Amino acid sequence: MRYTKVFVEAIGYELPPTVVTSAELESRLEPAYRALHVQPGQLEALTGISERRWWAPDTPLSEGAIAAAQSALASSSVQPGDIDVLIYAGVCRESFEPATACRVAHGVGVSPAAAVYDLSNACLGVLNGMLDIANRIELGQIRAGLVVSCESAREIVNIIIDRLIASPDMELYKMSLATLTGGSGAAAVLLTDGSFGSASTHRLRGGGTRAAPEHYGLCRWGMEETSLATYRQYMSTDSVAVLEHGVALGVDTWKAFLDEMSWIQADVDKTICHQVGSAHQEVILRTLQIPEDKDFTTFAYLGNMGTVSLPVTTALAAERDVLASGNQVALLGIGSGLNCLMLGLEW
Repeated sequence: MRYTKVFVEAIGYELPPTVVTSAELESRLEPAYRALHVQPGQLEALTGISERRWWAPDTPLSEGAIAAAQSALASSSVQPGDIDVLIYAGVCRESFEPATACRVAHGVGVSPAAAVYDLSNACLGVLNGMLDIANRIELGQIRAGLVVSCESAREIVNIIIDRLIASPDMELYKMSLATLTGGSGAAAVLLTDGSFGSASTHRLRGGGTRAAPEHYGLCRWGMEETSLATYRQYMSTDSVAVLEHGVALGVDTWKAFLDEMSWIQADVDKTICHQVGSAHQEVILRTLQIPEDKDFTTFAYLGNMGTVSLPVTTALAAERDVLASGNQVALLGIGSGLNCLMLGLEW
């Protein structure tokens, strides 16, 4: 896919107020660690994540998404009434219906003529939302669109900790390790046709995508029935298999991406990957032969924020002058399913 008329006008974000360290989580897990003979410090050692952030209990997802959207709009020339499409793309939603996007659209104040809906594709949701809006812009149907997301890890992490304490089991611990990396946050990406007069737009050049749906069962987050005929959330991730098959899919996608963009590897100045953890980053960069100094990360202090990780990390890279004008930037996304999507921007 290639684009000639699409610009990333702004990226807004909102970070939760509560910092939760890996040491704090392990302190709560002490009874399970003792039963399983696990030494403290394993969570950070295995993932490279020292802390993450959580929203206060019972914080509405729409609240964070609205704040991120307002941040993106405030740094642009675009007004809420100019938004032709608003997409909510988080894994976490406030309810089955209506679309969480509706509450966000009301809070932002978009035009009644705007298309408002949710979109879901695991950790790739925001990138898929960007493409949805980009296609509408490229076709000349709209001038501006906003994709927003808010993720919350507090509840599912607390559930996993309670389960591990109640039933210490090494296999459950292994399958729960990825859950314990979960962080929370909100992000909003504003895309336009470049007609709003902003001097700080970044051109979306295109992207490439590949899927390996035969691995749909490696990472699951949903509801399960308990023995008391009630339901509770569960999350299970085969981290070893996700890494193995995810990297293989990433290699195929990287080749397709470079070919689609008419780039060679040396043309990529900076990369922003989905923020899973240190093991994933190390293996994917080595396999794709991307120098570590070209990549920017936030997982050490923000954890894995799902759909929010990549846009927030991109925004922070820009704030810290890691991204310079004219840089060719590759956004490398992967989500359970397995799906992989890579986008190319001219910064």
